[in-house]
Amino acid sequence: MSQSDARSPRPPREKIFNAPFLPVLIAASMPVLFYLQERLPDQGLSMAFVPAQMWRGEWQGLFTSMLLHGNWPHVAMNAVGALAFGAPVARLMERGPGPLVFILFYIAAGVIAAFGYGLVHPHSMGPLVGASGAVFGLIGAATRLMGGQGRVLPLFHPMVLKAAAGWMAANLVVGLIGLAPGADGARIAWEAHAFGFIFGILAIGPIGGWFVRRRDLPVGAV
Repeated sequence: MSQSDARSPRPPREKIFNAPFLPVLIAASMPVLFYLQERLPDQGLSMAFVPAQMWRGEWQGLFTSMLLHGNWPHVAMNAVGALAFGAPVARLMERGPGPLVFILFYIAAGVIAAFGYGLVHPHSMGPLVGASGAVFGLIGAATRLMGGQGRVLPLFHPMVLKAAAGWMAANLVVGLIGLAPGADGARIAWEAHAFGFIFGILAIGPIGGWFVRRRDLPVGAV
């Protein structure tokens, strides 16, 4: 081997784990929050979303319910979903105000998911907990990003329509039959999942389009 070959820099190693920070943070926060939830006197039920209470003016559950979970399998399922489907969304929004927009997008999906559930079951006193609605918002957004090579696919693109139909069919089957991990006989709020998914798949259009246009601007352009 020549001296020049010995001095040549080594090629950079490919990262085994290169998920964006925010999806990792959200996924990691779920077990931490559930650990704390289990130690609350009421197991966090006072922060759950109860549709009937919403119509009496108690709106806080729309936000706090996504911080709670029913059990450890529920935590694991949502953490994996947030990490897997949040990654392509976070990569699209990685510049400028993107991280803030990503967090607001996630929160909005969770709020709309719970609110939609409240519309369908306005008189229900059953508590709703979990970040599944917010995670389904990320799934809806990722549905229009996967296969788009960094761009948002049109809403009526065949790939988007097929994937959306598959997700909603699976959501309906799981919700009605109750085969989700950790369900333990509890009712699965598939309606909340659907509202979160619809929000995500629609909202990523204008939001993602703005980030794509911003990314494609020449250096120094306003």
